[in-house]
Amino acid sequence: MDSDNSRKRKRSSLAAAPPTDHESGEESSSSDMGVIKRKNIVKGNEGGLKYICDVCSADITSTVRIRCAHAACSDYDLCVPCFSKGDTSRDHDPRTHPFSVIEQHSIPIYTRDWGADEELLLLEGLEVYGLGSWSDVADHVGGFRTKEEVCDHYIKTYIESSKFPLPENADPKDLSLVEEIPREKFQARKKRRIEERKEAAKSAPPATPRQKPTASVPACHEVQGYMPGRLEFEVEHHNEAEEAVQSMQFEPGDGIDPRTGKLDPEMELKLLVMNIYNARLNARADRKRIIFEHELLQYRRNTNLDKKRTKEERDLNNKAKPFARMMNHQDFEAFTENLEYEHNLRQAISQLQDWRRMRIGDLKSGEKYEQEKQIRAQRPAPTGILDRSGGVRTSKPVPPVEIPSAATNLIAPELPERFKPLHRHISPRAPPPSSVAHSSSTAISTPTKGPLTNGNSNSAPTPSSQLKPKFSVPALNGTTPLKLTHDNTTDFHLLTKEEKELCSALRIKPKPYLVMKEGLIKEAMKTGGGLKRKSAKEVCKVDASKSTRIFDFFVHSGWIQKV
Repeated sequence: MDSDNSRKRKRSSLAAAPPTDHESGEESSSSDMGVIKRKNIVKGNEGGLKYICDVCSADITSTVRIRCAHAACSDYDLCVPCFSKGDTSRDHDPRTHPFSVIEQHSIPIYTRDWGADEELLLLEGLEVYGLGSWSDVADHVGGFRTKEEVCDHYIKTYIESSKFPLPENADPKDLSLVEEIPREKFQARKKRRIEERKEAAKSAPPATPRQKPTASVPACHEVQGYMPGRLEFEVEHHNEAEEAVQSMQFEPGDGIDPRTGKLDPEMELKLLVMNIYNARLNARADRKRIIFEHELLQYRRNTNLDKKRTKEERDLNNKAKPFARMMNHQDFEAFTENLEYEHNLRQAISQLQDWRRMRIGDLKSGEKYEQEKQIRAQRPAPTGILDRSGGVRTSKPVPPVEIPSAATNLIAPELPERFKPLHRHISPRAPPPSSVAHSSSTAISTPTKGPLTNGNSNSAPTPSSQLKPKFSVPALNGTTPLKLTHDNTTDFHLLTKEEKELCSALRIKPKPYLVMKEGLIKEAMKTGGGLKRKSAKEVCKVDASKSTRIFDFFVHSGWIQKV
């Protein structure tokens, strides 16, 4: 009998310790076959758990209760009056069953505003509902604690502690908070806080009904098979990788030969399989990283962007996708944009070369040629009496009219794309397109500031521009013109008729002339199209008489403006 009383006194003194699985008020997890067994405990209206006496059904949540510690009594609680009378129910036998005295530990142990009872409920709630289910944990703690308050307290007290995973004041001998804040004062403060929040909850406007949260299933995302809540796919890369290691077991000291101290062949095979499994996990993680970093899950936005591209640009973009593994999203966007720009430039150059072979000298005529070419392509083939297929009607559909792409904009008469700088590149200080369109109507009165092609204005020709007098190159004193032909001169086909006469009179080969031309136009573009005669001499780096004639020819042609 003395041993029983000492055991009871010992259990009473240990009531402040965290409850065991028999003392836990919410749930106990069983590792057998992965089954989770829940205990039936009533939740109060104000949150938290309510404990009911199993004999008189009295609410013993806020007072001392007696918990039966026998294996036959699961979650058996008694109030103090029923325990003192020896009342019993079900399989409880107060004469032989051990018990524990559980009282309210409403004293601060870790922080000033959280009691030991709330700390126990917090840990129990996290064990039951899992880390992250802060709303359910706050209901488990009770006392009108909000989910933000519970989350912040757990992170600051447990996670950010220097003694992680224990709190700062985890030492049982540390009674500083208990001595600073007595039990009566802390309980009065807690009661006042609960009453204030209860009144605030009554006076608060009715909350909007909570919508059913979107389940993390593949059907809730625009990409089929992706689960946004878990950041995983229904079918992963190497989806069967786990099957090779699911039944593999490792025991301490297993696989080492005691005679040689080396790994036996079976353990080496296991380690090899684990290395293969880890490599597959790394490959899976790399593919997820690429998908998330390059925003490939935004299917609708990417599809809308692809619809705006031409077929050639889409094919080029698809061919460049393997390089996305080696770049971040910003660099890959710039890379594909530059590839598209290069592709458009190549198409424009090919188109201009085709026009040159067709003896087309200006962009306006080239545009008219392309329109007539499309009209001819849409006409059905003529059929005559002697034609074998004359009586056969072809059912071939008429090809649709090609939509102008970025390549056609580069060779348009107005040249709108020439004045648009490439993304993230420094653009030359060129005049706006409006000045180019305006310059075509004032070709004689005011030299144009925009770039011209082959001596003609890029805009539609006007009567005033067609009546421009021909430029006559004054001959140099004491020199004879140089005979330039396609046979004895390279790049001769790149010059217009007037430029050929200029180079012949000044005895300048086409290649040096083209270098001078490029330098003069670039220098003029820096100042808005204007250039001084002295600056032209410094750019050309030739005799003053030759640079003067070249400068006058450029001014007459409208390529630069005399300042």
